Amino acid sequence: MQTQPMQTQDINFQNANVRVEDDRTGLSVEALKRAFLDNLFYIQGKFPAIATRNDYYMALAYTVRDRLFRRWINTAEVYTTQGSRTVCYFSAEFLMGPHLGNNLINLGIFDQVKQAMQELGLDLDELMEQEEEPGLGNGGLGRLAACYLDSMATLEVASIGYGIRYEFGIFDQDIRDGWQVESTDKWLSYGNPWEISRPEWEVQVKFGGYTEAFTNERGQYRVRWVPDKVVRGVPHDTPILGYQVNTCNTLRLWSSEAIESFDFTAFNAGDYSGAVYKKMESENISKVLYPNDNMTQGKILRLEQQFFFVSCSLQDMIRILERQNISLDRFHEKFVVQLNDTHPSIAIAELMRLLIDEHGMEWDQAWNITSKTFAYTNHTLLPEALERWPINLFGKLLPRHLEIIYEINRRFLDEVRLKYPDDIARINRMSLIDESGERYVRMANLACVGSFAINGVAALHTELLKKDVLHDFYDMFPGKFNNKTNGVTPRRFMVLSNPRLCRLITSKIGHTWVKHLDELHKLEAYVDDPEFRAEFRQIKLAIKQDLAHYIKANYGLEVDPASMFDIQAKRIHEYKRQHLNALHIITLYNRIKANPDIEITPRTFLFGGKAAPGYFLAKLIIKFINSIGDVVNRDPDVRGRLKVLFLKDYSVKFAQRVYPAADLSEQISTAGKEASGTGNMKFAMNGALTIGTLDGANVEILEEVGAENFFLFGLTAEEVYAKRAAGYNPMEYYENDPELKLALDRVASGFFSHGDVNLFKPLIDNLLYSDPYFLLADYRSYVDCQDRVSLAYRDQDHWTRMSILNTARMGKFSSDRSIQDYCDDIWKVHPIKIELRDYVQGGCGFDSSSTDCKVVF
Repeated sequence: MQTQPMQTQDINFQNANVRVEDDRTGLSVEALKRAFLDNLFYIQGKFPAIATRNDYYMALAYTVRDRLFRRWINTAEVYTTQGSRTVCYFSAEFLMGPHLGNNLINLGIFDQVKQAMQELGLDLDELMEQEEEPGLGNGGLGRLAACYLDSMATLEVASIGYGIRYEFGIFDQDIRDGWQVESTDKWLSYGNPWEISRPEWEVQVKFGGYTEAFTNERGQYRVRWVPDKVVRGVPHDTPILGYQVNTCNTLRLWSSEAIESFDFTAFNAGDYSGAVYKKMESENISKVLYPNDNMTQGKILRLEQQFFFVSCSLQDMIRILERQNISLDRFHEKFVVQLNDTHPSIAIAELMRLLIDEHGMEWDQAWNITSKTFAYTNHTLLPEALERWPINLFGKLLPRHLEIIYEINRRFLDEVRLKYPDDIARINRMSLIDESGERYVRMANLACVGSFAINGVAALHTELLKKDVLHDFYDMFPGKFNNKTNGVTPRRFMVLSNPRLCRLITSKIGHTWVKHLDELHKLEAYVDDPEFRAEFRQIKLAIKQDLAHYIKANYGLEVDPASMFDIQAKRIHEYKRQHLNALHIITLYNRIKANPDIEITPRTFLFGGKAAPGYFLAKLIIKFINSIGDVVNRDPDVRGRLKVLFLKDYSVKFAQRVYPAADLSEQISTAGKEASGTGNMKFAMNGALTIGTLDGANVEILEEVGAENFFLFGLTAEEVYAKRAAGYNPMEYYENDPELKLALDRVASGFFSHGDVNLFKPLIDNLLYSDPYFLLADYRSYVDCQDRVSLAYRDQDHWTRMSILNTARMGKFSSDRSIQDYCDDIWKVHPIKIELRDYVQGGCGFDSSSTDCKVVF
């Protein structure tokens, strides 16, 4: 490829002031090209003739990172100088997605970089595709955390995201013979250009051992924790830039390392594996995202992970206080910690330990600080998803924390007894220790007791928490409870994912909607404009054509872009009911088999998502979908009117290709089971119509877009509760619905399994004799609703009108709105404006009269 010669920079030898502004911070096409070639040469150590595509990606990533760093260091300096109140977002998952494209959008230089790469003979899209996605989450929880970091920076809120730097993230998924096969996600194989390691800020984390009581020199009763294992926590920082602001916050992820990496005594004695054993054992803690916890060792490792990252983070926060000369008794004034579900809730006991054991506070003062620091977000209505740890396991790993939890519980239950003196059942339910059978520590109860705020993530979810899952705590602490409906960032899931639609929107209503998503309502003025509808429809078709080409190239399956793209993409789980969708496909197929000339709306059914490695029925559902596709796709009677495909290895990167292409979004979970959902929002923002139950955020989406632009079916949460209480019998539905019976009988006969009548027997038996998620009860309502969908799709002009209104009415579901609600109602924080100052060499690196270089984070 052709490149331009490097340009010589002027050097003032008198004051050693090298002019580097253009190449390090410049945003022009020429500056970007020079910086890119410099980084290819000096960082990657390559010249174009031998450079790989990955070298080009890395060079571009470092070029963009340089432009982030100026903002990042400015931001840290302002926060340090002002001692700004800081939101610390504790999450076991951060599913960030690729960084390059998002940073280009937020810097406002996407077009300049695209042009620069073109002039150098490179394709920006190919370079972005080269980026390995950090798979540090397994679904909505981690993706929500990523959206919230983006919005906190965009809203100029001081924040740090704290989590784990898993060496191996969520597994890579392959499909072999229709089954999910997991392989290691080696996202760090070629390095990560976006992070900076901070070993100088490492901390030590204890595990195991025992405790011993003593009286200190002031006659105070104290407890000393004597661990049997200590590991190092090393922080790795990633800059998180807001959209077209100078605020650049930090994602700080912790990796575990051994205190001593090599045992020379063992090595010299010939014990070569023993010489590195402690290193391997210590590094296991941050080795892999969510180990399979079907066995005790997996449970221990998961608890180790959770304690490891919260201990690291709380110690880091105390370090920041010390550096900023803020007294420890103001910890809760400097920091507010948002617990993203129960995974980090052990932080409540750990902060108490740090304040009492390490810093000598009395219990009451420490509890006052702790209970004003934490806020708890609940993400589940499934009782089995509320974490519990066996007492024996917990006490063996964290003996001091078990003592602290016992003391918190003793004091708390005394309060409960005063309020409900004769209600023994309530006291037992609210206890932090489950005493029924094997004893457990209830982490959700700990989070409720130790937090000053508790929120659900959709209006229905929050009401169900109050009514059911956390009812006792709502009765006792009604003022703690509030709702914060989830949101998603439009920067990634519209601007980056769907540039053609965004250009159309911007041409009509300007560009400020990207930061103020409620401005999308202005599109309603164009919904009756035939030319606008035609352009909107043409964009959707072009995107579907792109996905069809991808499917042909990667799966060898031809799909019709004019067919309805009916997509269900989310984690595979029984309550999300991918198998209900599959039964509808079988029903359509059966209708075709009964009458091959039946008039039927052509559909392309696309599925995506991963099943937990130890979740047998979820993995069987994937096999079920693929087996249906094997039959439907090759049956000549179908004549291409139905196509079924499972898209393997679904990820944030791939989701950006899928959301814009959807015509129909499947949000069909059992009412009362999905806390919120965010895929429903991403699909609707991009113009997909939703078929869904009154579950999670579907309720609010329906309210916003209007019932006439939403396909509603199924039981309500109240009806589900009533049916369960009355004694639900799924067999009645099977026996009284001929289409349902035929669909299940055909599966049971081995029709979709090459004659193997046993393959899907566990799935069929689960539905007929248990059906915990009321799939059979909702089947007829779902199939009838799908018939209405098919009729609606035939009127393409009216469908487009509904599609436009879905996009126009999605302003509420920006994560910017969610974060603003958190700021106003829970965190009590305000924006901090960051002014971008010129970089100069020498001194602290900025043109400032200050000589204090103590930038903390």
